[in-house]
Order: sequence, then structure tokens, then C-alpha cells
Amino acid sequence: MSKTMELNIEGMTCAACSARIEKVLNRMDGVEATVNLPLETARIAVPEEMDEQLILDKIKKIGYGATIKTTPHEQVQNRRMLYRFWIAAFLSLPLLLSMVSHIPNSPVHLPWLMNPWFQFALATPVQFVIGAPFYVGAYKSLRSGSANMDVLVVLGTSAAYFYSVAEMMIHPLMPNLYFETSAVLITLVLLGKVLEDRAKQQTTGAIKSLLSLQATDAVVLEQGVERTVSLDQVQPGMQLIVKPGQKIPVDGIITTGDAYLDESMLTGEPLPAHKGTGDVVIGGTLNTNGYLTIEATKVGQETMLAGIIRVVEQAQTEKAPIQRQADRISGIFVPIVVAIALVTLAVWWWTTGSFAEAIRPAIAVLVIACPCALGLATPTSIMVGTGKGAEHGVLFKGGAQLESLQHVDAVVFDKTGTLTIGRPVVIETFGQEQALDFAAALEKKSEHPLAHAITEERDVVFDIEHFTVDPGRGVRGSIMGHDVMVGSVRMMQEHGLSLPDWTSSGATVVYVTVNGIIEAGYAIRDELKPTTKQVIQEIQQTKAVYLLTGDRREVALQLATELQIPHSHVFSDVLPIEKADHIKTLQANGQRVAMVGDGINDAPALATANVGIALGSGTDVALEAADVTLLGHDLQQVITAIRLSEQTMKNIRQNLFFALGYNAVGIPVACLGLLAPWVAGAAMAFSSVSVVTNALRLKRIPLSKGGNQS
Repeated sequence: MSKTMELNIEGMTCAACSARIEKVLNRMDGVEATVNLPLETARIAVPEEMDEQLILDKIKKIGYGATIKTTPHEQVQNRRMLYRFWIAAFLSLPLLLSMVSHIPNSPVHLPWLMNPWFQFALATPVQFVIGAPFYVGAYKSLRSGSANMDVLVVLGTSAAYFYSVAEMMIHPLMPNLYFETSAVLITLVLLGKVLEDRAKQQTTGAIKSLLSLQATDAVVLEQGVERTVSLDQVQPGMQLIVKPGQKIPVDGIITTGDAYLDESMLTGEPLPAHKGTGDVVIGGTLNTNGYLTIEATKVGQETMLAGIIRVVEQAQTEKAPIQRQADRISGIFVPIVVAIALVTLAVWWWTTGSFAEAIRPAIAVLVIACPCALGLATPTSIMVGTGKGAEHGVLFKGGAQLESLQHVDAVVFDKTGTLTIGRPVVIETFGQEQALDFAAALEKKSEHPLAHAITEERDVVFDIEHFTVDPGRGVRGSIMGHDVMVGSVRMMQEHGLSLPDWTSSGATVVYVTVNGIIEAGYAIRDELKPTTKQVIQEIQQTKAVYLLTGDRREVALQLATELQIPHSHVFSDVLPIEKADHIKTLQANGQRVAMVGDGINDAPALATANVGIALGSGTDVALEAADVTLLGHDLQQVITAIRLSEQTMKNIRQNLFFALGYNAVGIPVACLGLLAPWVAGAAMAFSSVSVVTNALRLKRIPLSKGGNQS
């Protein structure tokens, strides 16, 4: 048995840091850790018997802070970093002007800026006071046997600073000074971090939006008296009052009243949904116009909204396979860069005979090659992608599922409740009235959608004995001494009964036997959802579509014809337990399969598919059961999920291409001495910002051909 720890991590500066923490923790027996650099969090599975303090101590031992995460982590601007940047900028500006004074015919010519002691006085506090956290981070990193961004910054700036000090002492009249290089580099790195943090805050917008939905208090009704209490005081069974304009505080059931509820933030559906007595309501949705009394059923971490927040946070923490590849590169990147810088220093020193000439390109190599952009390339896109999905009622279980969906080449649809509305109705009856009444009484004990259609068509009551359910086939029992059976074609055939010639266009016939003889039948049809045809046609442009249903062959083929699905892609008369076998058959033929079902009856098939997509709504949605959960009723969300996967992975590939290409170009240019160290610092700082900014573009990408979704 294992348990999961959620931690906030402090002190990470680049992908090498997160990779180091993961590597150290994953060496521990039974521990599996995933660290999210942008969120500065960790999700760690540990053995049930392990003391959590061991994990915290292990992380602290390698130089990072760790605390148990009790509330969703929110990125906030580090004010101290902002103050450090402004102080560094103030002290570095005269040094930057001194660089301009070197340029022939420069409009800026201030000889006092060139004074070595003046530059020393400005650069020293930047190097050792403002830059102190870099030294601390580099020391902790090296002590733990790794190398991160801090190591590169410290090596580059220290080389420039101490070389300048040595020059000032050895050649006081004509020193070669690089004080401006060290100070300006630290300032630019801090600027990059400030901008990066601000951009990263925007990637957590989905979590912030979900958290903002939570009510802070509730109005409890006790013995006819209303009183306002904080949300944590609400217990299941309490009667709550919700007035127009107020949020539903917790999940519950309406006991009196009716209203239109705005559920758009949870389901992505723009139109308010009408709710009345007996209907389930979800905490966080908005009561637009009615006066409701509800009975609380789920509170605290058991509510639907809390579950959604957990799923989104988990998806943003867990890594996609492509991210693990990038992390492996980041983990070995810094030592390689240091080696390249040393070779650059040696070659330039040997060819020019001047250490002053050699140190500039070496510093440029160290600074430009920081792996920050590479480490941020994947997680920032996944955070934005999963967040955008949540805003549209599409919940991905993790980055791996987000990545897998783009590779799917076959989509298998369940019929009832997926392609159809899920509320079948009786359109025709056959045979004897008493047998039809017997069937209606028997079906009152069944939860099957077809049973509800029969009981809505006629409401009769008989005493029933020996009631049994044959899953996927039908029900049977004894009424007034008669053995009554109600079920499908398969059930009748398995009992060796000949079927009467009862047919109805596009309908499923449920047969009724009394004492072993078929005496009646119900023709039942379930209407297609409004968007079903459009969605099927759109998916068929790029992927194969299959229909998987328990309906008889004739009904399934008629539906397939209506939806323009090839008859060879129809699996009919399939029991729930058999659905997974058909998924395995498609996979054995080399297809990568997405299964779309209701998340309950189709659970085996959803689990077997490469990607399981569960449709549902309200508190009945099994958030933990599927790879992708769709909270709304609209089948268009399947298209949304597929497009979101494709667009997010495209965005990740852009980020990785930029991050790797930036280093592939920048390092050789720096080695050749064509890049001033301060320019390299600026390029390094803004490369990370560019990657995060590109990830944020996902927020504006439309997920439907018609434009933005509501």
C-alpha cells in the first residue's frame, strides 16, 4: 500500500533542480516522485508505513525547502526578488553607461565612470549582496552532486568580477575591467526571473478560476430559522437556503423550489440549466433566479468542485513522456556546458595569448546555455492546456493522457447516453395489455434506461416475487403466479424462443414472456444528441469511427447508416463485459483506440482503450475512472479534447525546438567570441520568458472550427 504526499518546493531555479530532487527521491525504496518546476510543487507516492518527515528531510538535505501542501499552491510575485532587481538595476546602470563610453564617437562620455574604484564600489554589492542567493543555490547544488542554473551564473559572473579585481590591483593605471559584465548579468538574470514568474502566474489561471467558484459561507435553515455559517461548518443532511444571485455552497439535492443554474464554469455549457425538486445541484454553480432549499449531500473535499480541482492539479503535476525526455537532457546539460566553457577558455587563451580575450567568450558560453527554457518548455504548456480544458468541462487525468490522445487513430463510441440523449421513450407497443402491465411492474425494480422508458409509458403496481436481473439481457420475476420475463433479443434466443415479426424503424424491441411464451413487446427509441452527426463527421475526417452497442444488429446498422459510419465498423449485440474484447481486437490490428462511453457501464472498455473518455454530468461523474472526463452533455467536447491534445503537443514541440535551437545556435556563437557576455545574459533571461509566453498562446487558440467555444 502507498500514500501520496503533496509538497510545495522552495529554491528551484531550473530544470536541473527539479531533476535532482526527483533523482534523489526515486532512489528511495518504494518512492515515486514527480516534481513540477513551474508550479514549484511535488507529488510523491511513498509506502504507507514511511514517515513523511523522511521525505522532507531528504529534500532539505540536498538544499531545497519543502513543506506539506495543505491548500492549492498559488504562484505569487516574489517581492524580494523584485526589490533585488530594482536595486541591482540602479547600481548597474552607471556600469552599463561605462560600456557605452567605450564606443568611438559615443554621445555618452563620462571619464569618471571609468574609474576602477567607482566600478568596484558599484559591482561589489550587486555581486555579493544581490547575488548572494545564486551563491547559496550553487553551493547547495554542488554539495548534492549536481549542477544547476545557479552554478552557471556564479561561474560566469565570478570570473568577470574577480578577474576585474585582479586587473585593478596588477594594472591600476590601464586595467581591463569586466565589472559591468558581472553586475549587468546578475541584473538581467533577475529581470528574466521577475518576468518569468509573472508569466507563470498566468498559467495557473484555471486553478484560480475554479477556486474562485467556491462559496465562503452558507445559509443554514434550522427549525425555520436562517443563520449564516462558514462553509467548513456545513455537514451532510443540513438544509441550506440559496437565494437568487448566490452560489450553491455544496453538492446537494433540491428539496423545495426551482431555478435556472449557471453551470458554465464546470461543464462548459453556456445556457443555464433548469433544476427543480429532487434534482442534484453542484457546489460552485450560480443560482440565477430562484429561491431554493437544498439538502447538503457532499461537503468539503467530497464535493464535485473539490474533485475537479484535484484532477486539474494532478494533471498539471504529472509529467508527459515527452517531458521526461527533456528532463533527462536538462540533467546532464550543465556539466556539458561547463566543459565547453573551459575548452573555449583554453582555446582562446592559447590562440590569443591573452586571458582577458579568452574570458569573455567563456563567460558568454556559461551564461547563454542555462537550461531554464528547456525545463519550462513542456510543463508550462501542459499547465495551460489542462487548465483550458477544465474551463471547457474537459478534465485530463495527466500529461501522459494529454499526449496520448493526439496519437489516437480510432474512436469507438458507445450508443446509449453517448451518441443519444440517454432518455429512451416507448414509441409503440405490441401484444396483450396484461403482459405489458406485468412488464411495466417488473421494470420498476430495474435501473436500466430502457426500464425507465417502459415505466414512464405506463405506471402499474403488482406484488413481485423472485425478482432477478440478467445483466445486459433483461429481468424476470413472478407476478400473480405467472413467470414473467422482460428482455432483449439475445435473452429470448438463449431461452429458445421464436421471435414474432415486430419491427419499428430505428427502435429496439423489448420482449415480454408470460410462462415461457412471448405475449407482448415494447418498441423503444433513443433520440440522437443535437451535435452527434456533426461530431461524427468531423472526427471521420482524420480518424476511424466505430459504434459499439448492446442493441440488436438491425437497429445498430440503421443508426450507423444515419451517421454515415461504415457497417464494417459496427459491433452490435455486445454485452458490457464483452466491450473490452472488441477494443483489444482493434488494438491487435495496430490501431490506437479512444473509447467514448458513460464511464459506468463501459468501465472495462474505457480502461482497456489507449485513452478512455467518460461522458457524464453532475455528481455521478467518476472523475478518477477515466483518462479524460467530460463534464457537460455536449458530444462536441470530444472534439474539444482531441483538438486540445493536438494543439498542446504542437505548442510543446515549438517550445522544445526553440529551447534546443536557441542553445544549438547560441553556444557556437558564444564560443566564437561573437557574443558579448551581457548580450548572452539578456538572451538567456528572455528565452525562458519566450517559452512561457508561447505556452500562454494556448489560452487564445480556438478549439472548434467555428471559433472560440463558450
